[in-house]
Amino acid sequence: MYGSLLLADPGGILIWVGLTAFVAGLMRGFAGFGSAILMAPVFAVLLGPVHMVPMVAAIELPMSVMLFLGCRRDVDWRFVGPLSAVSIVAMPLGVWLLVSLDGAVITTAVSIIVLLFVAVLMTGWRYDGPRPLSLTLGIGGLSGAMMATTSVGGPPVLLYMLAAKVPAATIRANIVAYYLFTGFVLVAIVISASPSGTAAVVDAGLVVPVILLSSWIGSRLAGKASENTYRWVAYLFLTVAGLFGLIG
Repeated sequence: MYGSLLLADPGGILIWVGLTAFVAGLMRGFAGFGSAILMAPVFAVLLGPVHMVPMVAAIELPMSVMLFLGCRRDVDWRFVGPLSAVSIVAMPLGVWLLVSLDGAVITTAVSIIVLLFVAVLMTGWRYDGPRPLSLTLGIGGLSGAMMATTSVGGPPVLLYMLAAKVPAATIRANIVAYYLFTGFVLVAIVISASPSGTAAVVDAGLVVPVILLSSWIGSRLAGKASENTYRWVAYLFLTVAGLFGLIG
């Protein structure tokens, strides 16, 4: 029987995980994105990828629920529905890779994905080409498999959604809805596929109060400086996390 990794070492790993979650929540609160992407490489080093994936997904769920309740009327279900469905269909492949590949390989992949995502964000690149259903489904499938293997399946979907020519409120609502529904399914799949899945969700419960508090603090900090400043601070945090995953 697999137990909680955090409670097994409350003087060491728990402190570092808590600090990471606190910073991730601050960033989510003041920048509006990136908490899961920041936690993933650090938690992969500290806890291992198999424990990290369901834990990060479970930590994100309460925030997603709260955000969804406030923006559900703005969701474009004709877009989010197929995207989420194909992501969910692709998740078993990602879970198979998660439990089959060497943990060091997954940790390195997570870190590289995070660093590449930051690089793309810093350049300001956006996809403004055509958006046929086939492309949407392809991006959804890639993101679902990546999410189940590394917990950072967000970059392809985020870059695709952020460049959409729709109101900002719709983009935000689509992102929230996508992560809410795929996150619930991912946690359920990993719990059923991995004996450590339940313990990972228990550990997530220990961290959720920390990240909810810090995200609230971060939201209060928003507006104290320019949005550009907050985004560059977020880029710095994400870069440090990605490098930690590579060298940790």
